[in-house]
Amino acid sequence: MVGDSDTADRYFEPQVETMPREQLRAGQEKQILELVEYAYANSAFYRELWGEHGVHPRDIRTLDDFRERVPFITKDMVRAYRTRTGDPFGGLLCVPVEELTSVSSSSGTTGDPEFFAEIWQDAPPLVTAQVRDLWELGLRPGDRVLSPPGTFRNLMDPGYQALGAVVIEVDTWMGKMHEVVEALRTYRPAYLQMMYPQMVELERLAEKTDLKEAFSSLKGASCAGQPLSRKMRERIRDDWGIDVYEYTSAADTGTAWECREHDGFHLWEDTVFAECVEVGEDGWRDVPEGDLGELVATDLDNRAAPLIRYRSEDLVRLSGRTCGCGRTHARMWVAGRRGDETLVQGRSVVLRDIWQAVEDQPETVAGVFQIVRDRREVDELRLRVGYDPALTGDVDALAGRLGEAVRQRTGVEPVLDLRTEEDLLKTMTSVAKFPRVVKS
Repeated sequence: MVGDSDTADRYFEPQVETMPREQLRAGQEKQILELVEYAYANSAFYRELWGEHGVHPRDIRTLDDFRERVPFITKDMVRAYRTRTGDPFGGLLCVPVEELTSVSSSSGTTGDPEFFAEIWQDAPPLVTAQVRDLWELGLRPGDRVLSPPGTFRNLMDPGYQALGAVVIEVDTWMGKMHEVVEALRTYRPAYLQMMYPQMVELERLAEKTDLKEAFSSLKGASCAGQPLSRKMRERIRDDWGIDVYEYTSAADTGTAWECREHDGFHLWEDTVFAECVEVGEDGWRDVPEGDLGELVATDLDNRAAPLIRYRSEDLVRLSGRTCGCGRTHARMWVAGRRGDETLVQGRSVVLRDIWQAVEDQPETVAGVFQIVRDRREVDELRLRVGYDPALTGDVDALAGRLGEAVRQRTGVEPVLDLRTEEDLLKTMTSVAKFPRVVKS
């Protein structure tokens, strides 16, 4: 547990980050009751949906009322409203368009990109919320950061500048990691932001350059897009000398980051109200703390186009226990997406089991693989797996070992399509994420 003397070092906003949970909950209730009134008055989507369910703001007087009466929404519901009405904001917009500062988009990994209307002054909301996480990572005023060019959810530069960091503009996108290594040696930054495919690219560079020396100026680096495998994380830490912090989406309401404990992703509960539920044909129920359920999120700090009781399709475990870092906000552990489970002749196959089999082979330790299917229930398990050609002498022998490892983990004999990691990463439809389940 963090002591008082560590407060200045660990917390950017100590009173908020370590707020007692009772106080957090009271603040959420106040924000949600105001949000319900506001959204009903200003959003055509919510007014129509809630009307169909017999919901009116006068009936929502407590947080329990909100959870009992306000219906869930899904991405498909917003898309359907957009298609039906022609409203590009899906009926969510609560302000005149001229009041918006910007419109950014999601990565579009699981379908058409979603667009997010934003109002901000000094920096985009998604970025400013991350200042607490960057501070925990060790970033301080005057530190240099190597900034990647952003193509979705806005540039990160205003957030770094709000913290007082010096931004070094270098093209750090995919296919440029050899240039990034040279920039690290030249500018000696304290922080670098990366995505999962860049980590795979760095693995190939590690065979011919001293990454530990190149990364020696970093206080830390962040990674998003896909979870890092256990072995990849160990190699990044031990061989490259980087303390890497993963972060993930908080159901499109913001992001959730690891702290120095590396034990779950922190949800900033003054900006999001998070629920973990199980939804069935007969309704929904809360899952016990620590059990697996679907993350449902409500925006608390977005007056432009808030998401209210938004089903993320992310399967998570949620806990309100105080973290070892001393922060009181909830943490989540992500198990995958609801739609990623595959039934092969009735047998359930999940990504986790395949991942373990793939990363256990030296040639495929980076964990670059995809399930290829056109529906959830299939007759055979088709897998695309990327291998490192520098470590692979006999592809047929690798296929034999890998096929047996997958069979032992899943009980299913896979149909394998082995490609080089570079070739497989070229199939990405999103600049940020490597899709694990694809149709072709």
